[in-house]
Amino acid sequence: MASVAIGEVYKSFGAVEILHGVSVNIEDGEFVTLVGPSGCGKSTLLRMIAGLEKISRGQIAIGERVVNNVAPKERDVAMVFQNYALYPHMTVAENMAFSLMLKGVSKPESDAGVHRAAEILGLVPLLARYPRQLSGGQRQRVAMGRAIVRDPAVFLFDEPLSNLDAKLRVQMRAEIKELHQRLKTTTVYVTHDQIEAMTMADKIVVMHDGIVEQIGPPLELYDRPNNLFVASFIGSPAMNLLRGEIAIDGSPSFRGAGGFSVPLASALSIPNGEPVVLGIRPEHLRLSDDQGIPVTVAVVEPTGSEVQLIGRTAGGEEIVANFRERHSFTPGETIRLTAEPGLIHLFHGETGQRFQTRADQ
Repeated sequence: MASVAIGEVYKSFGAVEILHGVSVNIEDGEFVTLVGPSGCGKSTLLRMIAGLEKISRGQIAIGERVVNNVAPKERDVAMVFQNYALYPHMTVAENMAFSLMLKGVSKPESDAGVHRAAEILGLVPLLARYPRQLSGGQRQRVAMGRAIVRDPAVFLFDEPLSNLDAKLRVQMRAEIKELHQRLKTTTVYVTHDQIEAMTMADKIVVMHDGIVEQIGPPLELYDRPNNLFVASFIGSPAMNLLRGEIAIDGSPSFRGAGGFSVPLASALSIPNGEPVVLGIRPEHLRLSDDQGIPVTVAVVEPTGSEVQLIGRTAGGEEIVANFRERHSFTPGETIRLTAEPGLIHLFHGETGQRFQTRADQ
């Protein structure tokens, strides 16, 4: 195992700069996810750790060794790809042993390593099969087993679950997390799915347009997003974001488009009339009889465990609320929603940066 230190890394393809000074420190044994929308640079950064892309500027160190000019096969990393990349003419056992054969490992030692990895992943009954005889989940396990037998210092996963159906993705992400808990190998995992990032990682790196927006534990990013991008990206359904301004008349409140008012926590340092964006998670909204945000019901989606409501404010902004109770809403009716002041986030109207609140102290 080893730590990974990414220091002020830039990547350019010709005149186009893809990564803009990315710095991330990954501790020994840590599970870190790189998450962000398509084109944010997360897969490029992973490939640079693996040595499959050249670094334009900056440096990457694995353990105590700077690996900028080290060949991929000498970096002591193992990569699991999105498309499995199994050899169709080889059995499961032969696929898993292939890298050991290239290293000149003896047959008894190779067989022992393959069997150990197969036991960890539940592949022992499948060792004699060919990839065409396996399901998608089984092929992904074989790809993981091929990485495990190398006993690398760092595992690299490049969106390994994106080709699987929804049920199998849930199963496989639990298996990958359990695998990490058992092996304790430093892991860097790329995904565009923030649910995967939230449920699997010790630490999340949120990327956008080639820069790092925020780094931290999953719940820290969920509870205290640094800016509007992180607030809207982390969480499903996304945080509600309503534009308005601060109104201080005795006690502070948020005045939204359409004239509604939302009470805020006291001792705010935001001046009266300041344009802000109010953020509130859908699960933090509650029904109210006579105060809060007037919302016209548009769509009601019962899921069994909860009821999700999609509505619109008087200003025409969409708002989503999740209820554990089984309310009966009618499209077109107007309801009122409110939230505890301590659960409300406020962001600067122009920069999008989050204002600090008492909850941060």
